[in-house]
Amino acid sequence: MDDLDDMGAHPDAAPATPAATLVVFRHDPAGGADGGPDRAPAQILMVERSGSMSFAGGATVFPGGKVDPADIELAEHLIVTGRAAGELADVAGRITAVRETLEETGLAVGLSGAIDAARAAAARALLLETGRLSAVLEAFDWALDLDALVPFARWWPRHRNMRVFDTRFYLADLGTGAVEVTADATENRHLFWASAAEALRLADERSIKIIFPTRRNLERLAQFSSFSSARDHALVTPIVIMTPSIELRDGERWLVIPANAGYPVDGELLEGADRA
Repeated sequence: MDDLDDMGAHPDAAPATPAATLVVFRHDPAGGADGGPDRAPAQILMVERSGSMSFAGGATVFPGGKVDPADIELAEHLIVTGRAAGELADVAGRITAVRETLEETGLAVGLSGAIDAARAAAARALLLETGRLSAVLEAFDWALDLDALVPFARWWPRHRNMRVFDTRFYLADLGTGAVEVTADATENRHLFWASAAEALRLADERSIKIIFPTRRNLERLAQFSSFSSARDHALVTPIVIMTPSIELRDGERWLVIPANAGYPVDGELLEGADRA
């Protein structure tokens, strides 16, 4: 089927799977503390997916994954008991972002309580065993700090013949510099820290592979040298659902996103776009 018929906001598009991803910032250990004109840009955590994965296999992305039923169950409980407020889908998305980040990287982000490296490692092991963040919260007497996650974007492709994800993107600040992370060795094979500009350079050199949404978000993040500036931008920029479509520009087909949504680049030639 022609790409022009396969993309866009089709009424018969494949059902979307809710998902969430977390852009984790840290200060550059070489001197990237937040703010200051002479500081190196903040770094973000990138995850290289296993080549065997059916979606974005071998691609470098941000930590994240699909929303599990247990995430929705926990979100409902938090809302009913008054410990979280807001739309159920957003609360569940934040929980998913916290859970997936702990599972994939070992970082306890968006959590509060007595947390150190040893307890984070034990919590990760329990999470990998049970698959439930609620079990971790109970076992370690931790609480969720969902306000630490800042809504940044929402991407929802509307392909007619492909599995699609309705993905919520959040920002969070780790703060500290030198932090050890390890891949979970199931869905991912490599983790590394880089500024958004550095990640784009690696992609242009073909040292890493990035898909269309990741490239657009890295370009947007590269406008900011610190978590605080990215957060301030996110807080004042209305979230527009990014549904890529195809349009003709000067006789060539481009894969594009809605304009005026905070992204400095709104598309690229379809021929060169990696759509996972």
